Amino acid sequence: MTTLKSFQAEIEAISHEKHIQSIKEAREAHAAAELARHHGKIPTKNQPVIEVKVEDEKDDEKEVSLEDLIISDDNNIEDLQSRLASKLLKGHGEHLISLGAHPSPQHTYSLNPTTEDTKPIPTIGTSLTSDKFDKSIEKLRTVCQALKAELNELYRIDQDEASHGCWLVRLTPRGVEEIMEVRVAVVGNVDAGKSTTLGVLTRGGLDDGRGKARVALFRHPHEIETGRTSSVGGEILGFSPTGQPVIPTSHTTDNAEGHSHALAAAKREKLGWEEICKRASKVVSFIDLAGHERYFKTTLYGLSGCAPDYVMLMVGGNAGLIGMSKEHLGVALALNVPIAVCVTKIDMTPPKILEQTVNMLIKVLKSPGCRRIPVFVNTAQEAVDCARYLGQPLGSGGRLCPIFMVSNVTGHNLPMLRTFLNCLPSSQSDDKYVVDAPFEFQISDVFSVPFVGTVVSGVITSGTVHANDAVLLGPDSVGQFMPTAVKTIQRKRASVNSGEAGQSVSFALKRIRRTQVRKGMVLIGKTDNPPKAVKRFEGMVMVLHHASTIQPKYQAMMHCGAIRQTVRIVSLDHPSGLIRTGDRAKCVFEFISHTEFLKEGQLILLREAKTKVLGVVTKVLP
Repeated sequence: MTTLKSFQAEIEAISHEKHIQSIKEAREAHAAAELARHHGKIPTKNQPVIEVKVEDEKDDEKEVSLEDLIISDDNNIEDLQSRLASKLLKGHGEHLISLGAHPSPQHTYSLNPTTEDTKPIPTIGTSLTSDKFDKSIEKLRTVCQALKAELNELYRIDQDEASHGCWLVRLTPRGVEEIMEVRVAVVGNVDAGKSTTLGVLTRGGLDDGRGKARVALFRHPHEIETGRTSSVGGEILGFSPTGQPVIPTSHTTDNAEGHSHALAAAKREKLGWEEICKRASKVVSFIDLAGHERYFKTTLYGLSGCAPDYVMLMVGGNAGLIGMSKEHLGVALALNVPIAVCVTKIDMTPPKILEQTVNMLIKVLKSPGCRRIPVFVNTAQEAVDCARYLGQPLGSGGRLCPIFMVSNVTGHNLPMLRTFLNCLPSSQSDDKYVVDAPFEFQISDVFSVPFVGTVVSGVITSGTVHANDAVLLGPDSVGQFMPTAVKTIQRKRASVNSGEAGQSVSFALKRIRRTQVRKGMVLIGKTDNPPKAVKRFEGMVMVLHHASTIQPKYQAMMHCGAIRQTVRIVSLDHPSGLIRTGDRAKCVFEFISHTEFLKEGQLILLREAKTKVLGVVTKVLP
């Protein structure tokens, strides 16, 4: 029986291989098209294609590290400035720098610590005296001033011969187009405090214990009446170039303890998204998902279609990991999205109940199905470490899972949560979002705006787009792509002139009616090779859970990015002719209603009641 971990590693390898191949083909086609546009002629099939070389990151390892350049006695300001500028460019405007000998995270956060090992924790970096430490910081500050970047101290620990700390270098964006974005999906059981926590984080004041902070996040009247989210909501938290949260009040939760009454009376006005983007250089986009079992399909669509970079699991301290919390955790693990946990309502939970909740949470996270390293964040250093290494394998193969014990009434530990969110890296730096490739955009939501027309929102998966660019919309009910154009572009409700891969944007389309667009369609830039819609495809799947057996003609709802449609199994290659829980097989699927735009290497998730099947698209069939 195949384990989930080994199957995830296999489908990740398949996805990576298919992605690299598609990137190479897309870059070659993009380079040829740009060359033809520059010379005013169209390349033919016999013409040689320009070879686009991908930079080899191994060359950087041979060079002196940025930290060594900072602490060196040489007057290498120009070299340091050039190196830091390249790091900022790669990190989309920000970079974390650690100075001094700091503890190794691989040994500090261990999945299975042994009591026999009494050796001191090894350190990473160079030990510095206090004078050398201060000189290095001044040198770094000089370079940041030359680059017109802000240098923010995240934490600093002064010790004899062992001083260390971490600093955040961040550029001020020239416009909304350059703002870094991090997408965080917020999941958890009903009444776990998801909307309340987001309301407190994004507005600066505290909750009154009766749901005051969550009201502004609801989108429908019945949500306000019941207090339960039923749709995919959105809220943003901006961070300024100095690392401070952009909130509508002058109050913060830094001194929340002992001042809960004054903070609870904080103003509840809301900053517009345009104003937040003007003052922020980084935006955390929260995807507020439903916790009730009735709306599980909506939550699942938000996890797959909105392309979150991270998942924040909310667990009520008085209830524990119950109900849909385990379902949401299982989906996040299946989709291989990094997870952070917030234990809420600690101010009203009895100590014994809270201890039971924590023990249950640790047991589930350390189980063979999760293999996560729980880290209770109480200091700024732990918050920064968890943000830097979240989702990366540490030690014996486990991955960090930070746990924040928070209270939305007293404000306990909310500053650490904001520090963690401030340091989270954006997925725009990942290889899965390629800028120099043909434009591709997945539609996750559709609107009809008065005096504007049809508006679509989603995530740009590759390439760049500008206003008035001609694009193709499809596939429609008969598998065709309709020509249209991007009238205007908005990002975080602010008008922009362009968008690039990894950004979530909205487009107003020309000459397109609302009835012609549905979720799951794509916008594609016009190329020589027209896109093809898919009716059948082949996929490698593994059954995570099913009550009986799965055989040909079985039907289930498939989620693949923004696509949500029922598929039928045409055939499978298992020796027994059927599969059950824990089995894996290569299956041929067929869409029931209409064709979709699929690419090899995309993850797929099938669900039907409690049934869950994880897989990857291995081949697109004609």
